[in-house]
Amino acid sequence: MFALKESYVVDEKGNRVGVILDWTTYQQVLEALEELEAIRAYDASQEDNEVIPFEQAVAEIEQNR
Repeated sequence: MFALKESYVVDEKGNRVGVILDWTTYQQVLEALEELEAIRAYDASQEDNEVIPFEQAVAEIEQNR
């Protein structure tokens, strides 16, 4: 996928509180998240769908036109 080259922002106690990514990596992360969102939406849409014969699907499409 891509190699992360992150730097951390730390508080006065040394605890990590943020991360800094170079622009290219940031864009790659955003693209990966968008792709994951699309995959999850597709998977969710398939959970509710029942399998129907092709001919029935065509008939329903034609009826709704």
